Amino acid sequence: MVNRRRGERELVLGERRFRLCLTLGALAELEATFGVDDLASLAERFNTGRLAAQDVITILTCAMRGGGHEMSEAEVAALHGPDGVSPLVEGALAALEAAFGVDAPNPPQAQTG
Repeated sequence: MVNRRRGERELVLGERRFRLCLTLGALAELEATFGVDDLASLAERFNTGRLAAQDVITILTCAMRGGGHEMSEAEVAALHGPDGVSPLVEGALAALEAAFGVDAPNPPQAQTG
């Protein structure tokens, strides 16, 4: 079971459940990956409202590691469930919202079409 007060969220793919958490270490990994200098710049990067598929993979990989799942980007990229990629995108967005707060002016949205 996830602890939402600690910023944990759950990703459910069929029978598989994953705990997601953007810990301080996970956020530092995202800073390095996206080439930003601080958390404010990282939040700004995601506040554009647009996420690429690679962004989702990177965010989920970091959030899964923060949640205790040692998974590579390749393993995360290969994940799928009965509902397609929507739960993966929603999981990445939920992890970001938990880390940066739901009161952000322009929280990222899943892009369709």
